[in-house]
Amino acid sequence: MMPVVPPAYRGRFAPSPSGPLHFGSLIAAVGSYLQAKAHQGQWLVRMEDIDSPRMQAGAAESILRTLERYQLFWDGEVWVQSQRLDRYQQVLDQLKQQQLTYGCHCNRARIQSLPHGYDGCCRDKQLTEGQLAWRLKAPATATCFTDLLAGAVQIPASVAAEDYILKRRDGLFAYQLVVVVDDLDQGITEVVRGADLIDLTSRQQALFQLLGATAPTYLHLPLAVIEPGFKLSKQNHAPAVEHWPVSQTLTAVLQFLGHPPPAEFAGAGAAELLAWACTNWQIKQIPHQNEQRAADFLPKAADFL
Repeated sequence: MMPVVPPAYRGRFAPSPSGPLHFGSLIAAVGSYLQAKAHQGQWLVRMEDIDSPRMQAGAAESILRTLERYQLFWDGEVWVQSQRLDRYQQVLDQLKQQQLTYGCHCNRARIQSLPHGYDGCCRDKQLTEGQLAWRLKAPATATCFTDLLAGAVQIPASVAAEDYILKRRDGLFAYQLVVVVDDLDQGITEVVRGADLIDLTSRQQALFQLLGATAPTYLHLPLAVIEPGFKLSKQNHAPAVEHWPVSQTLTAVLQFLGHPPPAEFAGAGAAELLAWACTNWQIKQIPHQNEQRAADFLPKAADFL
């Protein structure tokens, strides 16, 4: 028998250009980059700009400039979700033809009033007219998956079993659809991202199966938070790292990820720090908790945060 050759590693970093790159996003970028390069793989960059009302003019260019400043150079062309709308519609139409979707006219206020997520109110109404969202008839989704860092992860049954939205009432495609289609089309073999997305993983794995594909493996990194439960994000105006000192900031990221550079690398440039980190990268050294305070790793925290 011919030996089975594993697929070449393909990872990705998929920021939302709703603002510049902040410390939490840089952690995800560096973690995904190191995991890809430690496997002699490709590291792709994708702009998740599907939620167009939230996008900020110039943010995509700012993010790419910042990645370059930190010597995080990507492979291939940058994919942009807003340029792939026909492909998302094609997949949605395929799921409709398979009778795996249904129209829903429930508004946000009603859904938010429900105690355990969407209740399937419109599943059997066969709605075809009016301002509708399109929901997936959720398959028998697993409530547990194996994360490369956390091990066995239990997903709340209400999340795993919800008939979630694929296309919103305002006509915009939902993240849950486009992220799977993009990962499928780009041949992503492993997803490295923040722990805030961990509960969505089983949904995405199930959608891969519906589309006749094998899901990637997943590695969820700890979140950088200001205080417990309050993560750094563009929504809470986390400061941009574009003009922060590169060596200090990258060292702080590596410390956050459990890979503090040796003393002789103090003040080293980004390329040198990343080369050291690629050689010494080990998943088991990444902290297992879902959150860590950013200020515990940043020198002169008041100047950064």
